Amino acid sequence: MAVNHNKFLTFLLGSETYGIHILKVKEIIGMMTITQVPKMPSYVKGVINLRGKIIPVMDLRIKFGMEERTYDDRTCIIVTEIQTGSGPKLSGLVVDTVSEVLDVPPASVELPPSYSMNGEQDFLTGLGKVKDKVILLLDTEKILTDTEKDSLGGASREEGIA
Repeated sequence: MAVNHNKFLTFLLGSETYGIHILKVKEIIGMMTITQVPKMPSYVKGVINLRGKIIPVMDLRIKFGMEERTYDDRTCIIVTEIQTGSGPKLSGLVVDTVSEVLDVPPASVELPPSYSMNGEQDFLTGLGKVKDKVILLLDTEKILTDTEKDSLGGASREEGIA
């Protein structure tokens, strides 16, 4: 049986390639209608109803301080599972386009430079070198702070269950 320790789903935000460990990815869906929720942070676009589950959706471009862009037919939502104070919750990440699943051997990963004094870049676990590209490897558990996860946790639940 093949082990997926080094496999990452890669995607683009602008011209940069990012990767999420494949075991953190539940599914990839095309853009769908997002219902806005009042008083959420600007990077939280709202929620979607995915087969009866209400899932919060955040735009990684906005979360990472990049310029917002109009969604098109290549824009996707990567559904991941994150741990919150009340247990695992599904969360959607809007990305420009999904690329491919790549094998990134540990020997090809370097630690990211540490420029942030307050740990804001902790979500970047490494820089993967594959062919002539650098892939920014993300830890989905650290994209959001614990407080942000808990506030999103309230927006994520199965329909009909309080």
